[in-house]
Amino acid sequence: MKLLRYGPKGKEKPGLLDADGKIRDLSHFLPDIDAAAISPAGLKSIRRLDPATLPEVSGRVRLGTPVAGSGKVVAIGLNYQAHVREGGWEQPKEPVVFLKATSAISGPNDTIQLPLESRKTDWEVELAMVVGRTASRVPVDRALSCIAGYCIGHDVSERELQFERGPTWDIGKSCDSFCPLGPWLVTSDEVGDPQNLDLWLSVNGTVMQSDNTRDMIFSCAEIVSYVSRFMTLWPGDVILTGTPPGSGFTRQPPRFLTPGDWVALGITGLGEQKQRVRLAR
Repeated sequence: MKLLRYGPKGKEKPGLLDADGKIRDLSHFLPDIDAAAISPAGLKSIRRLDPATLPEVSGRVRLGTPVAGSGKVVAIGLNYQAHVREGGWEQPKEPVVFLKATSAISGPNDTIQLPLESRKTDWEVELAMVVGRTASRVPVDRALSCIAGYCIGHDVSERELQFERGPTWDIGKSCDSFCPLGPWLVTSDEVGDPQNLDLWLSVNGTVMQSDNTRDMIFSCAEIVSYVSRFMTLWPGDVILTGTPPGSGFTRQPPRFLTPGDWVALGITGLGEQKQRVRLAR
């Protein structure tokens, strides 16, 4: 299934994408795509529905983040072998974990807002996992059973704030609009193997990143198991799994986002995002 939320920001309604690519309204069946909806029991109930019997949403609508009420966004750095090589870094022995503020979450096609002090805002396409059941110290062989589904994540990053303005990455990773998610949540059964997905990103039509999730240093299952050793993962939590090579700050010369740029990104079977860049007001 492909679950989504549509409508004005803060007033999104639950929906799903049917086999013909049409949005079907779920608001008469459940209040939102939230932790309850993406639990095993919640997904089972939605699967019983015949999409053809649900009201079709006509016209162009804004898509919001596909899951409401995420408690935290956990992100993994330096998790693609080619990305580590391009930066000349040492391959990490354990996952590099940081957090993004949930206030950074935005819809898949919402505008990227450059902070007023920004001079080095960068792009990072990532596979995002959405937790569907509580995970605490879960072993690797059961880790993926805790994932409700996957979506595209854009780990927008302000490199000056990240690397030059403090000892932690938090501010540079957590500015408003710096975590577009969606366009929809694709349930795990439909995705299959998360370690064989092509992902790409372009800026103004020029491809900047192109790789496959098989290049990950730590697999999705290993990430879930590792993170759950130190913090309980709750339904609705989001995990960003790292970015492939091609970010702006690793280029020679470096290339960063400027007002008016268009960023497009996609992952096999998970759809596409497209964002315009502008200065924050």
